[in-house]
Amino acid sequence: MLASYIDQAMELAVYKIVEEDQTYWGKIPSLQGVWANYQTLEGCRRELREALSDWLALRLHLR
Repeated sequence: MLASYIDQAMELAVYKIVEEDQTYWGKIPSLQGVWANYQTLEGCRRELREALSDWLALRLHLR
């Protein structure tokens, strides 16, 4: 169930190239504070998934 939620949330991610340093920046707009920045798009996706996982763990811990 949790893996399915993460997969669905990742489908909502948006990415852009940061012109100043040519890195990729990604976020999940509906989840405040879930963002990532990396040199490659795949790396950004990986980092964003990690940020989402950490965000979920914190939210569950605070319940």
